[in-house]
Amino acid sequence: MTSSPATDAAASLISDLIAHGVRDLVLSPGSRSQALALAAVAAAGRGVLRVHVRIDERVAGFTALGLSRETRVPTAVVCTSGTAVANLLPAVMEAFHSGVPMLLLTADRPPELRGVGANQATIQPGIFGPFVRAQLDAPVPGDGDWTRLASAAVATALGGDAAHGLPGVAGPVHLNLPIREPLSSGSPVIDVDPGEAPRHGEGTPIVLERGPRTVVIAGADAGPRAEEIAHEGSWPLIAEIVSGARFGRRLVHGYRALLGEPELGGRIERAVVLGHPTLSREVSRLLSRTDVDVVAVRHGGEDLDLNGRTRPAASVVVAPGEPDRDWLGAWLTASASLAIDLSERAPDADGLASTDVAARRDAVRAELAAVRRPLDRELLADAVWRATWPHDRLVFGSSRLVRVADAVLGGKKVPVHANRGLAGIDGTIATATGIAVASQAEGAHGVTRVLLGDLAFLHDVGALLLPPDETAPRLQVIVGNDGGGTIFDGLEVAASAPAADLDRAFYTPHAVQLEQLALAYGWEHHRVTTRSALDQVLTAPSGGRQLIEVPLPR
Repeated sequence: MTSSPATDAAASLISDLIAHGVRDLVLSPGSRSQALALAAVAAAGRGVLRVHVRIDERVAGFTALGLSRETRVPTAVVCTSGTAVANLLPAVMEAFHSGVPMLLLTADRPPELRGVGANQATIQPGIFGPFVRAQLDAPVPGDGDWTRLASAAVATALGGDAAHGLPGVAGPVHLNLPIREPLSSGSPVIDVDPGEAPRHGEGTPIVLERGPRTVVIAGADAGPRAEEIAHEGSWPLIAEIVSGARFGRRLVHGYRALLGEPELGGRIERAVVLGHPTLSREVSRLLSRTDVDVVAVRHGGEDLDLNGRTRPAASVVVAPGEPDRDWLGAWLTASASLAIDLSERAPDADGLASTDVAARRDAVRAELAAVRRPLDRELLADAVWRATWPHDRLVFGSSRLVRVADAVLGGKKVPVHANRGLAGIDGTIATATGIAVASQAEGAHGVTRVLLGDLAFLHDVGALLLPPDETAPRLQVIVGNDGGGTIFDGLEVAASAPAADLDRAFYTPHAVQLEQLALAYGWEHHRVTTRSALDQVLTAPSGGRQLIEVPLPR
């Protein structure tokens, strides 16, 4: 059978993407995109591309986001025309604000079928507006070709140009691909060896001179570099739990309280920011102060500038010189008094071994009470944190639990992810699935754990569905189930709205049986109520997909 222009163009584009380093492609089925889908599957058959099929484009978009988060290489996502494209928007917005590279390959009607009422035809060029680094409405195969699209798209997604005034910052790129019938014909020819994605320099760094009383702020996606800068400068490190930098000897515990202390937070002269800080008003107030010199390393689609005079930086380096040991010492002394240890207390060995019946009875009762103690949010976050190690991955949803974790957890060097670019509730399970698939495909031997609330879980429940022919990742979804959105307890509305209105419009209580959902999607379900039971299931994963439900008080 003779190949159609669409088949040839799709095969050429997919081959070029692979040659420029793309390793993963997420596919949602559709008619107009069939040539792209067949080319992707052919590449997967040759072992040069990993293809992940998702029936829901919103899930597909967030899965691609998770894959790119972990690999830092653009993941391609393919969909058909119409509303399918619009369903990618939430993941695209998050990728833009988080600086995550993605490639959006959206099939479209040819120009003669646009604006004339044709079925499943809408205005796709420019649909993602300012949330992409670049967008191109490609020529129809036969009128032009799709060669050389891949090179520019991958380079731009990785921050290789000055798009949006943010050179070096990654983000999504949109290729709108109009296709004329026949939509596919013949077998796509994929003959390519995988290449390496281009790497771009960080640009000229800002040199951080000694002198000003400095703190290092690590927000979401800051990574280990924030800890390195704090170590090199001997400066206090204020690291959010989602930063991937909450470890090291400069780490500050209880930072929210200390930022309010006049002798500590009140004396800060300079703040060096990496990542996107979002979890505390105290940090936002600090970065809004006009008397503080804020240096912010570029991260996502917008430069951080809360005080109107923040200096953006491609990167930073610490100048040589003597550290201010008094400044660091004051912070670490105060920090030590605020460190929290939520581990279960050690057994009363003397009491348990005592010959005094009453003493032994009291020791046994105390141990039983500790074992049977109901879980709360602090113990839940602590158990997940303690179970996670460098070979694992930990994903936080935008739920009340991430703020609790930020307030109580100590330091530990583990890979952490969270969609904090816009801190949306959507897409958490899909993102975590992408992270798990990518990390385990690259040889990570651990488990990906995602900690989230029940509403965030229900918002993305469709992501539980995985094709039976794809290897299930080692994934634990831990749901703190308090029956609604209690995160709204901390907002102004909770103090003013009538209780019934607050319950209906904000808490949105539900009675969903999570065990039945797990069964329907083929997941293993555990409902645990004590710390000992939780520790056991977290540290003895079955090797597949586990939904761990933890009832919490309202």
